[in-house]
Amino acid sequence: MAIFNFFGSILGYLLWFLYSIFRNYGVAIILFTVILKAVMFPMSVKQQRSMAAQAKLSDKQKELQKRYANNQQKYNDELMKLYEKEGVNPGSGCLTTLIPFPIMLGIFYSVIMPLSNTLHIAGETVQQATDYISRIPGVASATGLGLYSELQIIKHFEVLRPNLTMFSAGDLEKIEFFSKGFRFLGLDLLSSPQGSAFLSFLWLIPVLSLVLSFASQWYMGRSTGQAQTGCTKAMMYVFPLISVYWAFIMPAAVGMYNIISIVTSALQTVVMNRYFSTDQLTASNEARRAVALELAEAGVRPLPAAQQKLIADKLSSMPQQKQQKEAPKQKQQKKKKTGGGDTASYMGSRK
Repeated sequence: MAIFNFFGSILGYLLWFLYSIFRNYGVAIILFTVILKAVMFPMSVKQQRSMAAQAKLSDKQKELQKRYANNQQKYNDELMKLYEKEGVNPGSGCLTTLIPFPIMLGIFYSVIMPLSNTLHIAGETVQQATDYISRIPGVASATGLGLYSELQIIKHFEVLRPNLTMFSAGDLEKIEFFSKGFRFLGLDLLSSPQGSAFLSFLWLIPVLSLVLSFASQWYMGRSTGQAQTGCTKAMMYVFPLISVYWAFIMPAAVGMYNIISIVTSALQTVVMNRYFSTDQLTASNEARRAVALELAEAGVRPLPAAQQKLIADKLSSMPQQKQQKEAPKQKQQKKKKTGGGDTASYMGSRK
């Protein structure tokens, strides 16, 4: 949690900047998510390039596996030589896959802990405030496991303000300014759909989370062209159900972030499949490699004519020298065949 809070604190500066400009948390969340997706887009492209390079080498890798099935060390050595020859870094795909993970969780923590990560109020002060509201029966039941207690302080700020003596005057002004921008398209983003009336229309957030999650999982599975079986098929149903449950019990601000994240991820997948597909990247890599080889060949200076003639003479004389060396061996083999009839010797020579 500490590392995710660290990323959330850094990203919170961007969220606070956007909120200060537009003064609406819904708009700030949308722009916040889009900007971060755009920043991480080159990582996704790099990951796609790595996948394309790995796909190109898959046939050669299978051939090596068959050839050195009984010698794992030799297989690893030959595989590294293949990667080096083709200019492929097998670890690059893993790195680009792992980097976005803490960033995305940092976004989540910047949303659910706005006092600590967005307003950057001192941690001890925030802890005193959350301890205080946890003893209030009505508010304590709404905070759940305590993850959303900071959002509850913002939601009930007008009522709690006289008792929030642990905050400085500057902190109280920031919280008041922040608490006034949580209505978006008529929805109260600080309320939870679980305890809201039907006419509040907050139920739209879990419904949209469910529909968009299923649609996104279906599209991503279709775009890969692989049949979904086993764990993959289970994830297609489990993840949307988890997202709709979270969107139902959490404050609507968290559910809205989830919706925007699903939409932007789906749009990113569309762009990747349109302009950075595996086939396109493979063709692009082959074209760059061909150009590099042509440039390398163009930069090589030809040998002088005298050296070229000397090399040609040596190459032409090599077959004659080889025949002269092999003639005595052939005579000895003929003598063995006509004289002894030794079966073991025959089998050995055959081997």
